Amino acid sequence: MMYKQKNVLVLGLAKSGFAAAKLLHELGANVTVNDQKPLSENEEARVLEALGIRLVCGSHPLELLDEPFDIMVKNPGIPYSNPMVQKALQKQIPIITEVEIAYHLSKAPIIGITGSNGKTTTTTLIYEMLQAAKRRPLIAGNIGTVACEVAKNTRDDQVMVMELSSFQLMGTIEFRPHIAVLLNIFDAHLDYHGTKEAYAAAKGNIFKNQTESDYAIVNADDELVMKLAEDGHATKVFFSTTKQLNKGAYIKDEAIYFNNEKVIDISQIALRGKHNLENILAAISAAKLAGADNDAIQHVLTTFTGVAHRLQFVADINGRKFYNDSKATNILATQKALSAFENERVILLAGGLDRGNEFDELIPYLKHVKAMITFGQTASKLERVAREAGIETIKRVDNVEQAAFVAYELSERGDIILLSPACASWDQYKTFEQRGDMFVNAVHKLK
Repeated sequence: MMYKQKNVLVLGLAKSGFAAAKLLHELGANVTVNDQKPLSENEEARVLEALGIRLVCGSHPLELLDEPFDIMVKNPGIPYSNPMVQKALQKQIPIITEVEIAYHLSKAPIIGITGSNGKTTTTTLIYEMLQAAKRRPLIAGNIGTVACEVAKNTRDDQVMVMELSSFQLMGTIEFRPHIAVLLNIFDAHLDYHGTKEAYAAAKGNIFKNQTESDYAIVNADDELVMKLAEDGHATKVFFSTTKQLNKGAYIKDEAIYFNNEKVIDISQIALRGKHNLENILAAISAAKLAGADNDAIQHVLTTFTGVAHRLQFVADINGRKFYNDSKATNILATQKALSAFENERVILLAGGLDRGNEFDELIPYLKHVKAMITFGQTASKLERVAREAGIETIKRVDNVEQAAFVAYELSERGDIILLSPACASWDQYKTFEQRGDMFVNAVHKLK
């Protein structure tokens, strides 16, 4: 009932704005949609218009906010520097993202997962563990289906597993997950948030409304995560890859333990990469708290080889293993991917959008790289770094399909062919998924 008869401005459509506008209309709100794209080019807007929803398309007129709106639902991608958002703030109109609506609608307890790296893998692991344990999980948020769309049909015997970005969490007021997971904090999205402090504060919103009956799963190896969790009221559950804990998830004698109970030997885990141990520890913690047993957890960890575009095993062709890590849109992610294969020969495929940074931080991770194939705006920068790292074979191509073909020509049995671009995709591709799909398709052509 909290949205019935409220005057709501939905700013920006795309997937989340479209879902929020449609749902709020169904809930009896007086919805106005404002989207930059003209109505003639805006299929989503035309669908909403047919439902009787008011539209203002083609521009963002500031005078629209002279009307008495009770709330603004903002597309997460629209920055707070946007003039419409600034005016709403001046007028003290509450600004939320659709995950706030999802929280209000969900009958199921929510597990919320955020962090700079590893969100999608951890979210998927938790979902799969709860699925194996027959806990009837639902998956939503930044990982796929819009959260409010999923939340409206939930039951109290289910669990809602939500991947959450800093953009989404910044637009929360009462949002309160029963289990909140904060994996790590690195420099990211500073063009949106302005400072690392503001970015971290947005991530920390995942803890802000929790009570003692809730759980905060906290990375004990990340000082900033620990600091963000300090002010929260939830019961804290820690995980660590570097030290043994009295409680929580940790590594001892090459095995993973939770609350002093052995869960699985590391040698049994199918997912590659030391960095994924962090994600696995967090996922085990959340899954155990939500009722998963060891059998369910072990089943997932011995069979799960990664989510699409995140260190995803694609194929073995004549002894060459191909991995798709297109979601590695920053240097840190590529460092982690290279570390996963530190005892093997790697042919690295990298490049993409030039955001002005250099790639010297990659040099210590390139010792086992026998060849680098570059593409996109950053090709020349990556080639310089490759030369400095002593890589003799460096090739430039037009796209990732060509990169896959050239990598195979240069490879020999036992090599790892790794797409891990270290850059966003937007110079050549709409999304990192599109980039990764091109690579996967090229590998299948090679087969």
